[in-house]
Order: sequence, then C-alpha cells, then structure tokens
Amino acid sequence: MIGYYIHHHGSGHLLRARRIRACLAQPVTALSALTLSGDEVFDDVVHLPADNPAAVPADPTAAGVLHWAPRHDRGLVERMATIAAWLADTRPDAVVVDASVEVALLARLHGVPVVCMALPGARGDPAHQLMYRVADRLIAGWTRDLYDPLWLRPYADKTRYVGGITRFDGRPPAFPPPDGRPTVLVVGGACGGAFTAAKVRACALRHHEYHWRSVGLGDLVDDPWPELCRADVIVTHAGQGAVADVAAAAKPAVVVPAPRPFGEQEAIAHTLASAGMAITVDGWPDLDDWPALLARARDLDTGRWRAWQTRGAAVRAATTIAEVAAERLRCVS
Repeated sequence: MIGYYIHHHGSGHLLRARRIRACLAQPVTALSALTLSGDEVFDDVVHLPADNPAAVPADPTAAGVLHWAPRHDRGLVERMATIAAWLADTRPDAVVVDASVEVALLARLHGVPVVCMALPGARGDPAHQLMYRVADRLIAGWTRDLYDPLWLRPYADKTRYVGGITRFDGRPPAFPPPDGRPTVLVVGGACGGAFTAAKVRACALRHHEYHWRSVGLGDLVDDPWPELCRADVIVTHAGQGAVADVAAAAKPAVVVPAPRPFGEQEAIAHTLASAGMAITVDGWPDLDDWPALLARARDLDTGRWRAWQTRGAAVRAATTIAEVAAERLRCVS
C-alpha cells in the first residue's frame, strides 16, 4: 500500500496525483481535505478535517521551523490524528507528500519512507529544507537542464527530475473544425489570479481578428484537450500542470504567472522565457498590447516544448515511488 497526501489548494496537486497513480501497480490511498468520495482513481480515500477558517492562527510556523502548525487549532489536531491512525493501522510501504512539511515529518516519525514533490520557487527556507532532508526521494516535475535551483542541489543524489507531468501524455492530437480566425485560448486556474471572464470578453470585443475562448474561468470543462489542440495561441498561468498541458499540446503560449507563495509561478515563467519556449509577462496585458504579444508568441518555435519532457514523466515519477516502496521488501528479506 502507498499513501498519497494531496494538498487541498488549487487543482494541480490532485490532477498530478491522479496521473501518477494511473502509472502505479500498487494500491494507493489518497489522504486529503479535498472531497474525493467516489473517486475511482484511488483504491481508498481518507478524508482529512480542514482548518477552522474563523480562528486566528497562533504561531503557525513554530518559530519558523514549520509552515502550518498553529497552536490549539482543532482542525490541525484532528487532521494529524487521522493521518497517524491511518499510518498505524495500514503501515504503508511509502507515503507520497504533495506537499506538506508537517505531513512529511509525521510519516517519517512513524518510520514510513517519504517521497516528496519538490516545487519551484525560492524553497531555501528552514521548513522546506527540513522536508527535503527527511525525504527518501524528491520528485521534480521539470527538467534539470532548464531549471536547477541552488536550494535543491544539496539533495541531487535523491532527486529525480522527471519532466512536466500532464494528464494528456500520450493522447493523440484532437482536430476540431477550424473557426476561420486564429483562436486564443485563455486557461484559468482554481486559485484565481489575473484571469477573469470579463477580461477575456473585453479582449474579444477589442480584437475581432482572433476568436477568444476560455477554460477554467467559472466554466467546468472535464476534458480541455480538444480546446488546447484547437488553439493557435494559449494564454495561461504558470502552474506546473497548466505548463505541462501546453507543452504536451506544443502550442505557442503567453504565460502570465499568478502570485503564489515562494514565487513558484514566477520561477517557472522565468525558466520558460529564458529557454525561448513562451512569451511571459508580469501581469495581465493592456488591451492594446495583445496583438504584438500574440504575434510574438506565434513566431516561437513550438518544437522547444519537447525540452519540458512531458512524454513519460508520470511513469518516471511512479517508478521513483515504486522503488522507495520496494525497499521495505528488501529490508524484510
């Protein structure tokens, strides 16, 4: 059995977990505060209590050692107790953590090997470094040739750079009927950012030479792959999942990083710009700036997306997890 902790912020952690789980032969239990009842991807689901949003957190970082361990928070107590009980009852071969310093420490304190997902940005703080030190393996969802942060180099011997993990790996291109005008697809995110449906409508009204479409801006799209394939240019935030999806579709892109803790999306956007893979801007452009930006994006060499190595990335991540889980068998034998 493998446990898989899935952070509840946004949708990227869950989409990545589902894709990796599909590549694992072992049973996988998801542990999350997300509502996952009836999810057929995982063999079992442990629902974790959420924090009390009305409470004012007291010393949440434990003097800078952790990220979220506020004193006397009932949700934290119940969440950690639920995970501890599951660890004791199930005795998993490994736990994947995406991502929580506190959950990684809890699993390791139970003697369970831990595989942590490394995240982009400035992760040299004591809490992240503690998590990376106790982890048996680290999985980085990008390629080392393009992004090799200093804070991750001390753990190079146990870090696996697997490439961009996308649910669309291996899917053949979809070719919807042409619209007659170039199509711009705006990809929103679950945690908000600069993108709104109103801004997309304003672009459509001003720039009739393009057909403007959107996904993830209040509209639920179970399968955005046909929309990605239809697009002539994709405007997206710089979340790891969204970038990997664009790379799988190999489309010209304008990337607008959303503000995230530790500069996560800014780091990815800078990497893409440096590699000539996408046009990046700091914020949502002015209406008059769009024609030049879209023209620059369409001049990019989309073959450069191959360097993001989405093909087989989830399999490589699953192989890393399975290797750690298999170490228990070697210890027993």
